[in-house]
Amino acid sequence: MIAEQVALPIVDSPVLSLRDATLNFADRALWSGLDLDVRPGEFIAVLGANGSGKTSLLKVILGKNQLSSAQVSFLGEPVRRGNRRIGYIPQQKLADEGTPLRARDLVALGLEGHRWGIPWPSKKRRARVDGVLSAVGASEYARVPISTLSGGEQQRLRVGQALADDPRLLLCDEPLLSLDLAHQRAVSELIDINRRAKNIGVLFVTHDINPVLEMVDRVLYLAGGRFRIGTPDEVLRSEVLSELYGSPVDVIRTRGRIVVVGTADVPHGHPDGLNTHHDEHHDPHHAGHDVHEATPL
Repeated sequence: MIAEQVALPIVDSPVLSLRDATLNFADRALWSGLDLDVRPGEFIAVLGANGSGKTSLLKVILGKNQLSSAQVSFLGEPVRRGNRRIGYIPQQKLADEGTPLRARDLVALGLEGHRWGIPWPSKKRRARVDGVLSAVGASEYARVPISTLSGGEQQRLRVGQALADDPRLLLCDEPLLSLDLAHQRAVSELIDINRRAKNIGVLFVTHDINPVLEMVDRVLYLAGGRFRIGTPDEVLRSEVLSELYGSPVDVIRTRGRIVVVGTADVPHGHPDGLNTHHDEHHDPHHAGHDVHEATPL
């Protein structure tokens, strides 16, 4: 099912706000002076090179990292760790072989994972879990151990887990990584359909914007301690990225896809059409100086 593209209502109050925000790592600024509002129902893609601070931004919103200056507010209040109104979808990671946890149990953790002990059975709880499983197309394997499911099926469940407690904001940290094209499309559409139906703000970190390009309202591009915010057409342009990186960058649009081609001075890890994988979790000291020329997938 392809999500219908409809105009989102204009809502004055953002669910998330950052003002003049700065985040430092060691002796350098990952980004500084960042002003960002995420409004209900808005889909913002977060792009940038390895080490530019994309995942670190999500950790700030989750209350795991502290800003070096300014502050971030969620629903008008300072962010705090463990806020149940913020959903989180991690990178796709297969469950260990033999894990006995069933699909419905994983989704239920989105409702009760913050509580101690084993929850008492209830019709209301079962109905809620059944509804979430149905919404993400996972009802047929609800009682199956997650370790026997494919990567795409497991990621559907993580989407369900993140949506189970009716979040106002959904943080997605490269949720399409390692998925094939069919599952990328399916998971993207699940997120898009639910954010439109429930007016959920979405921050979607990705190294490739193409699977979600038609869903994106705005782009936040981080690079070299600086940033640009705007629609995909405003940000993903040769002159904008060349200025951002301080080096020539070509943005090519072909067959409905966007490909970013950099010179030898442009770091790898561009969002579009790359054959390399990058993950700032793995090498936080890497500031993105490797050489790579973008090519279509």
